[in-house]
Amino acid sequence: MTTLPQIPLHFNRSIKLSNDGGALSSDTGHLVFREFDEKIGFSQTIAKHLQLKDERTYCIHQNEQLLRQKIYQLIAGYHEDDAADQFTHDPVFTQVLGTPALASQPSLSRFFKRFDSQALDQLQAANQELLDCVHHTRQSKALLLDLDSTHADTYGNQEQSAYNAHYRTVGFHPLLAFDGLTGDFLKAQLRPGNVYTSNSVVDFLRPLLEHYNETFPETSALVRGDSGFAVPDLYELCEKESVYYIIRLKANPKLKALAEELHPTHEIRDVSVTERYIEESIYQASSWSVPRRIIIQSIRPAGELFFSHAFFVTNLSETFSSQAIVASYQQRGTMENFIKEAKNGFGFDQMKSHDFLVNEARMMLSLLTYNFTNWLRTLSFPKRYKGIQIQTIRTRLIKVASKLVKSGRSLYFKLSSSFVYAHFFWDVLTRVQHLEIK
Repeated sequence: MTTLPQIPLHFNRSIKLSNDGGALSSDTGHLVFREFDEKIGFSQTIAKHLQLKDERTYCIHQNEQLLRQKIYQLIAGYHEDDAADQFTHDPVFTQVLGTPALASQPSLSRFFKRFDSQALDQLQAANQELLDCVHHTRQSKALLLDLDSTHADTYGNQEQSAYNAHYRTVGFHPLLAFDGLTGDFLKAQLRPGNVYTSNSVVDFLRPLLEHYNETFPETSALVRGDSGFAVPDLYELCEKESVYYIIRLKANPKLKALAEELHPTHEIRDVSVTERYIEESIYQASSWSVPRRIIIQSIRPAGELFFSHAFFVTNLSETFSSQAIVASYQQRGTMENFIKEAKNGFGFDQMKSHDFLVNEARMMLSLLTYNFTNWLRTLSFPKRYKGIQIQTIRTRLIKVASKLVKSGRSLYFKLSSSFVYAHFFWDVLTRVQHLEIK
């Protein structure tokens, strides 16, 4: 399109379109993100931790610049590496990255080839340091560690891609941990597609629990997970680390018999009325070393003859009622929204490389980008906008047209006079500049 002449429109031949407008950008909101980046030390923290094994004898773009470029591309919604070829000299991107020209698609793609397992651990360490900084700033007193797994489709002969019987498709099966209170992405691990949900969950979770117990001993932590995580080793880990948990149990004949004893089907009084009961008991499965408290939720919908039962195991004390425990578990459903945001907004599940480590590196950058955006949203947005999703953020904050005007000492980015969300833009920028990081 760049080589085409001006194109007149059929409905009005006097209107002509061309793409030679000069020093213009459609992503001016990146300057707000860059201001927030400096405020919390986002890029500096990652650069401090990440030490790639770089065998290049000569390079134009440093690894730190490439990483920052990829993150800012993801923020703007440019998930593909080759998007960089279209805004090599974009005035906003070049100022945000502090470089006269952006790296091309081949440079970005080669960048991911330099990642190994040690580099991935370094990214996780950087993410944790930033999480700690935000945790201090929020003065959080509680942490909800929501565990889940998801599916990432693959298309081709990709390393460790496999068929997953639950999702009935081929791909990877990442393990995830979010903070259910803030939406922060605590940790992710890419796994082969055919592993079971709870595979390696104890090794995955142990460093998190140990870290928060050591760094934030005053913070109360609660682990929540569905029946895929109903494994004794996980209960024992939480008990050892003095962390609360609520895990849904898979139904078995003994649990069903216990529920039927509490609410027999033959004692239904009015079939037209829904019945709902929440009871508790002490139960010990054959694989458990000790008895544990379980919660039994029994529901018979109106017009049905039989109860359906849900079972939960917990180490919460009697201070927490069985109703409160069930209500807390049900709130775990918000994690599905976090996962959807990470996938649709930041390409978390786009695993297109043949190399497993490259795919995990891309996943980790999506994780960091998700968190970066979530921290800006929760720390600097007005209260009424703290829940908006990334597509709305792009519309109201990032996708802002501006013209670059240079003077002797300054660069002026002049925003469009008809920008509908100008008040929101300036409000967020002001809040970022007044934000106090602890």
